[in-house]
Amino acid sequence: MAELVSMRIAYGQALVELGKANPDVVVLSADVSNSDHSFMFEEVFPDRFFNVGIAEQSLVDVAVGLAYSGKIPFANTFAFLFATRALEMVRSHVCYGEANVKLMGAYAGLSDSFDGPTHHSVTDIAIMRSLPKMSIVVPSDPVGLAKLLPQAAEWPGPVFFRLNRNEVPVLFDDGYDPKIGQAITLRPGNDVTLICAGLMVSRCLDAAEALAGEGIDARVLEVHTVKPLDVEGVLQAARETGALVTVEEHSIVGGLGGAVAEAVTDAYPVPVKRVGLADRFAETGPYFEMLDRYGMSVEDIAAAARQALAAKKG
Repeated sequence: MAELVSMRIAYGQALVELGKANPDVVVLSADVSNSDHSFMFEEVFPDRFFNVGIAEQSLVDVAVGLAYSGKIPFANTFAFLFATRALEMVRSHVCYGEANVKLMGAYAGLSDSFDGPTHHSVTDIAIMRSLPKMSIVVPSDPVGLAKLLPQAAEWPGPVFFRLNRNEVPVLFDDGYDPKIGQAITLRPGNDVTLICAGLMVSRCLDAAEALAGEGIDARVLEVHTVKPLDVEGVLQAARETGALVTVEEHSIVGGLGGAVAEAVTDAYPVPVKRVGLADRFAETGPYFEMLDRYGMSVEDIAAAARQALAAKKG
């Protein structure tokens, strides 16, 4: 079984290393630094850390001002708050203003499981994906987080970086070399492609292994950058396997599944099955049990792969 590591702690550690490497990086918090572990940056760089209080709109606007002054601000609050309460400022001041602001969306997906549907963030990718100039990065494990965070600092313009709250499986070693905007084939396969991001990558790898036992050769394509989507990587999978399953810890409306469906519909239509939260709110409970309960289990992924494969043959 893969080692489990807290993404919050991994994020705090990666933020400190980024601060050491890049003196222009500054960090802001809407009074959630103990929750997302950005307090670790404050402990090392107190003069480069700003707590604006529980005021998410102000968080974004202060970050915009710092960006215009030449800094690289990493603004921190819960993912659902960027996509709801602070959305006007994100749209009008960050995106329309093309401010070089990095929005660090903590507790994304269902990972804030016990705080319930008001705190779950299951529409944030859809909302952020619709904003011009916004890029969206969803690391799959602590190694990916540490590799992608410095790239977010160097990436020109707005970035929404989606962060899990909980302990997650470590999937990669130091040889893992992700690049923003480039999908990665983690497992080859010719029958169907599982296209995934975030925690769902580990579940797709498990589902592919289970499908192999049935004689189904499933490819696993990690899409850690939902926007800009690696359209050519998606189309290559469509051409070579003829059937796709998108798997995300998000609503099936407008997220990774929507992005993939748009890409293949335009260029190479194939069956696409979407695995995620089925256009509803989730309730509360233990995190991994919640994922299983709401349609994101390993078996749900495998079942969608069988359906996509049947649609291709049909």
